[in-house]
Amino acid sequence: MYNQSNVDFLQSQLIIARNEINKLRQQVKNLTHVQRKDIADVNQILTNFKCQNCRQQEDNTKNQNLRNQESVSDGVEFRPIGVIRTGFAEKRAVPRQPSIGSRLKGKIDISADVFTNPEHSLEGLDEFSHLWIIYHFHKNTSHPKAKVAPPRLKGERVGVFSTRSPHRPCPIGLSLVEIDKIENSAIYFSGTDMVDGTPVLDIKPYIPFYDAPNFFESGRISAGDSVDFYNSRQEPDGEESELEAAGAAGLPQPSNFRSNLTPPPTAVKVPHWIANSPHLSVFFNERAEAQLQELSIDRQSIVDILEADPRSVYLRTKYGSQIFTFQLSEVTVTCKFDDKSSCVTVVQIRRTENLQDEEISS
Repeated sequence: MYNQSNVDFLQSQLIIARNEINKLRQQVKNLTHVQRKDIADVNQILTNFKCQNCRQQEDNTKNQNLRNQESVSDGVEFRPIGVIRTGFAEKRAVPRQPSIGSRLKGKIDISADVFTNPEHSLEGLDEFSHLWIIYHFHKNTSHPKAKVAPPRLKGERVGVFSTRSPHRPCPIGLSLVEIDKIENSAIYFSGTDMVDGTPVLDIKPYIPFYDAPNFFESGRISAGDSVDFYNSRQEPDGEESELEAAGAAGLPQPSNFRSNLTPPPTAVKVPHWIANSPHLSVFFNERAEAQLQELSIDRQSIVDILEADPRSVYLRTKYGSQIFTFQLSEVTVTCKFDDKSSCVTVVQIRRTENLQDEEISS
């Protein structure tokens, strides 16, 4: 005979049993977690276990290294002489070399805290065409490593000192830029590969006699001309020797003049991954073309940045052909890479302050 009270009792017991099973499952899960943690702790203790003599030797080594570092770093302190102003508010898409961003403009403001009359420090600099800028990678936050993975090596690692990676033990940058003009205590230049607000440590004029293994002066000597590098070379700080001064003036030189000079250098050599750097094709869709005209944006500046592929190794391998955005001065550029075709298409250019969070269709 059907008994409703028995059915209800069995159902209530079943619910209680299920709850108890769930509690047991949760306890087993917690115990498993505790067990794994205990095993990890034991493994860590075993890994770090060292006898007393070993610990003493290691401590002595660490103390010696600290003393060596202190002796090297004693008194090493740098005071910025100014700040660099560029169109890059963040590190994203900043060109890796100034030659890539040769059309991008920058400015150095010499600080009035360094000199009473900072403009006096720039007198005579307008006689040079190019300038070395030594600066601090002030936005570096990662711990420097002995080996790094340059983007061009597609994940392969090499020694940090065989690269120009900004992630260095001493985060110092060096860029060769072209001087546009000098006004008061400001230097305007072309060739930007720095973030806005970068502290400047020093500036030095570029002198091809010293700085270029093969001397070609733009506008005067072309790649097809024969250049006698050593007969045109100057002594340090422009103090020419008598023999070289005679040669520069077109006067006769002793027959042994050439033999007194250092033998010519071998050809300039760079690794294959530098020589065979990637070069992407850059396209603009109709909307981007219209926005270029509307905003009066220099098209070639965007092309220079994108054709060298500004993505990191992580972005290139993790996400591949994906949407990529970066800020350039007052605009934000949105583009899409096609790694199979080695090309990139600019799909939108918007003023940064008016940019809304929206999904961009390719």
